[in-house]
Amino acid sequence: MSGSTGSGIDRLSTSDFRRLASFIENYSGIKMSSNKRTMVEGRLRKRARALGLESLSEYCRTLFEDGGMVGEAINLIDAVTTNKTDFFREIPHFQFLADHVLPQLAGGDIRIGIDVPLKVWSAACSTGAEPYSLAMMLEEFGRQIRGFRFSVLATDICTEVLAIAREAIYPETMIAPIPDALRRSCLRRSRDKDRSLVRISPALRGKVSFGRLNLMDDSYPVDKDMDVIFCRNILIYFDRPTQEAVVRRLVGHLKPGGYLFVGHTESMAGFTLPLRPVASSVFQKR
Repeated sequence: MSGSTGSGIDRLSTSDFRRLASFIENYSGIKMSSNKRTMVEGRLRKRARALGLESLSEYCRTLFEDGGMVGEAINLIDAVTTNKTDFFREIPHFQFLADHVLPQLAGGDIRIGIDVPLKVWSAACSTGAEPYSLAMMLEEFGRQIRGFRFSVLATDICTEVLAIAREAIYPETMIAPIPDALRRSCLRRSRDKDRSLVRISPALRGKVSFGRLNLMDDSYPVDKDMDVIFCRNILIYFDRPTQEAVVRRLVGHLKPGGYLFVGHTESMAGFTLPLRPVASSVFQKR
């Protein structure tokens, strides 16, 4: 088989891996180092089979020489994207949101959430645990304030995870981080007792909208008046110039005084951006 080793296992040639890695980085910003080669091979074998192709070398030839990239780019990016997510991941962020950000926004001259709806964007939302966690937190906060209104926009580059997020059905093993009170008010258990599944309540699902968005694009089709943006644990996959360019575009969609949350291992050090740190990996737009 073309592209195979003597062991019969289909492998990527060095040149094909380099071509794929270059395309993936240019398209999505995600760096594909050589230690990810085995992972890429395993995931792209499935894509090759789905297209009826016999080998990874034929898959690469189809993409790069036969014009197949036009129809396959989104599937390729879906295949190689790693999507790690949990409900209420990095819980101090949600605590800071509830204890400091929301009271401050709701207590200003223009009461955000009361006079005008609060607008939150979860970028790189994966299968939806983050935006639904945000919606649960906002719903809980809103119980204390009559007429509190909010919406959550959730975006990701991967169409497969967006489909899961819209369905909003999760295994019970995922819900342990959700506080009991929120489980009771925001989750619905499967009527089939043999299926250990829960679904986000219809009311909460109605507060969250999903769309595909590539953070590497030069501009984003997103409102410019976001109050809070969560973009966590995706910047680590980009080099520093790309990180700064992405954050600069994100900040362009944030209101003055709005808040940006990044992952705890992600740093804004050295970036010339209109942001001031207010907590660990939390920044406010000047």
